Amino acid sequence: MTDKVLGVILGGGQGSRLSPLTQTRSKPAVPIAGKYRLVDIPISNCLNSGIHRMFVLTQFNSASLNKHIKNTYHFSHFSTAFVDILAAEQTVQNSGWFQGTADAVRQCMHHIVSHEFDYILILSGDQLYQMDFKDMIEKHIEANAEITIATIPVTAKDATDFGILKADEENMITSFIEKPKTGLEEWISDTGEEMQGEGRNYLASMGIYVFNREYLINILNENEEEKDFGKEILPRAITSSRVLSYQYEGYWTDIGNISSFFEANLGLTDELPKFNMFDSNHTIFTRARMLPPSKISGTTLEKTIIAEGCIIQASRVEHAVLGIRSRIGRHTVITNAYIMGSDRYQTLDEIQSETEAGHSLIGIGDRCYINNAIIDKNCSIGNDVKINGGPHLEDGDFELYAVKDGIVVIKKGAVLPSGTVI
Repeated sequence: MTDKVLGVILGGGQGSRLSPLTQTRSKPAVPIAGKYRLVDIPISNCLNSGIHRMFVLTQFNSASLNKHIKNTYHFSHFSTAFVDILAAEQTVQNSGWFQGTADAVRQCMHHIVSHEFDYILILSGDQLYQMDFKDMIEKHIEANAEITIATIPVTAKDATDFGILKADEENMITSFIEKPKTGLEEWISDTGEEMQGEGRNYLASMGIYVFNREYLINILNENEEEKDFGKEILPRAITSSRVLSYQYEGYWTDIGNISSFFEANLGLTDELPKFNMFDSNHTIFTRARMLPPSKISGTTLEKTIIAEGCIIQASRVEHAVLGIRSRIGRHTVITNAYIMGSDRYQTLDEIQSETEAGHSLIGIGDRCYINNAIIDKNCSIGNDVKINGGPHLEDGDFELYAVKDGIVVIKKGAVLPSGTVI
């Protein structure tokens, strides 16, 4: 059944709310959990569900995403499996950028329909979750639906941030409202006893859709002025088509801004994290790097995830994620932080010459204090640097760093001289 499904992963727009992490890379290429990229999550969910043919649609800063996918997703020559990038391109018919989610699929449709499939699964490239799409597709077929929308029960507080749906006793969606601010009581749904016990009485769209092939082709061709699925295509389709609600009750978060990105990463360090990276039934696939094991000397570790290839000499690391090839010097304390690591090691000759010149090395130096911060890749942070994020800091964008919701984000490749205080 899944051999009749084609996956399409939407790379999103410019990702300005995740800036500065998206200044030099597209949103799906942002590193997560120390060793993965955001795009690995929907791709892995597809592979674990038996869906082996995928397109990733993108248009901003595509180089690092292209490189990651090219170096990661290799399949047998005797297999039909693929993960291909479709970037926005100018054609005779269209000379513009993607104008929305539906417009992105519409512009790429001439590539997509060259493949055989009965159903198309449309996913977002910036969400953290683990879902078995086989069950969703089976429910779609059983219900004789033309569209299926994955929904998740949310509280009244969260409902104002989502598209909220109402469904009948057969789980067919009857009405839709985008980010309601008033009259919420009219949108309460029967989400089940367990969800209602948690106050999760509203069905929110997860931005995950199954379409029948011909139905999607027709609806995009008939309404070329409609650019977005959530705001235009789906609300109208609900009034005239069979649109099924597929209720999902597991962990799911939308990585929309720096605060949600930060919380999602640090949440992985919990004793029983909501997102389980250790589930063999939901393997997260990523680039296979031939890195040495991490080396730790004299460090107290508490609630910390450490990726491969790290050299840690800090005195204490607590509630933190340390990405690949992280180097942290002696007597340094790191709390509530995501250190993304680096793309390469400096050679011994480089280290000697940089040290003699008084330059900061790639990584984090000695006697530093880092709290409430994200350190992007390839940063060089000198000795005795103090970075203390929190609500006392005003939001702002500066040459080497930005502050978002009190979280200090050191920009990719930034060099902070010894003694810097933020």
